[in-house]
Amino acid sequence: MSQKIAITGMGIISCIGNNAEENYQSLIHSRHGISDIEILETRHRGAVKLGEIKLTNDQLTEKAGVATGHNYPRTTLLGIIAAKQAVQSAGITGINDLRTGLISSTSVGGMDVTEKYFYSYEDHPDKQKYIAAHDAGHSSHAIANELGLRGMVSTISTACSSAANAIMMGAKLIKAGILDRVIVGGTDALSKFTLNGFSTLMIVTDRYNTPFDDDRKGLNLGEAAAFLVLESDAAVQKSRKKVLGYLTGYANANDAHHQTASSEEGTGAFLAMEQALKISGLAKEDIDYINVHGTATPNNDLSEGRAMIRIFGEENVPDFSSTKAFTGHTLAAAAAIEAVYSLLALEHGVIFPNLNFRTKMKEFNLIPVTELQHKEIRHILSNSFGFGGNCSTLIFSKS
Repeated sequence: MSQKIAITGMGIISCIGNNAEENYQSLIHSRHGISDIEILETRHRGAVKLGEIKLTNDQLTEKAGVATGHNYPRTTLLGIIAAKQAVQSAGITGINDLRTGLISSTSVGGMDVTEKYFYSYEDHPDKQKYIAAHDAGHSSHAIANELGLRGMVSTISTACSSAANAIMMGAKLIKAGILDRVIVGGTDALSKFTLNGFSTLMIVTDRYNTPFDDDRKGLNLGEAAAFLVLESDAAVQKSRKKVLGYLTGYANANDAHHQTASSEEGTGAFLAMEQALKISGLAKEDIDYINVHGTATPNNDLSEGRAMIRIFGEENVPDFSSTKAFTGHTLAAAAAIEAVYSLLALEHGVIFPNLNFRTKMKEFNLIPVTELQHKEIRHILSNSFGFGGNCSTLIFSKS
């Protein structure tokens, strides 16, 4: 089936804003959210900077509009906030009026609370309620319950491409005629486990991250949640609601190269971009902007740059930038927040700057957009690549 996949709503919370408009204002005014650690309890305080949302779990509970006494970890609270925004943005008043599902993604799940109480469960039975919240799927069902959704619920965890694969799965369910509307996205909170893990891999910088810079040292981790509402053409025509954009292309590929590193030739990234273009029916020349994965790690930026050159040719790579210098790398939520940023770029005709860039990489002649740029944008390609070689590409279009 070749029906379009319309995007009718979006919601987001990140370190640069508590909703889409706040995020947009930060992006166009180059206000990043990378800062010293204040909320996360970790021995790394003072040593590294994170994209931390400066709200406690109690404050997030109030913002999410949920009753106190719950067992929701931070990941779930962020997800509820963003998902509720997306539903409101789409003008949905009866969430079960159509065949509606939720595909959510996470890497961290509930570990921000389970790691906190791990050694005290036996002595503090009141904390045992958090054990059930550890599982990644718990957050998805909690989000669905808070939305009042009675339809299909599923969870995807493919590391940093998770939300892209959730968006892709939602589109396929609509195209297959299984659902009319799907709320898709991802949520991840900061945790000691992830910070320690990435530090062990020696890919966390002790300064601000510098995507696609020759002197890049690594990433800043971040936390965020974002969700989109996807609807079938038929559903949109019936409701006559505003469409924010269309998901026209998507693909997932795996180069099976290494547990945590991409192949130096960018094979997985190349295959994902190539197939997404094929599914969209667009020519490579139709892409106006690439929101690159751009983690500022030595391996990723080299691999992704070479993959883009394989697709477009070195002299014809479209304008591109990484927004991770604003937010940090938000793991499973990354593709979802960058989907929101892609829709904002389409709506306003802007390319957000690649902050902190100074020196072109010596391996190729690619320079990201470093200042806010205004231009007509009709098609945006957005990349998200995860550990295990799980590479995903999405294409967002105006029509």
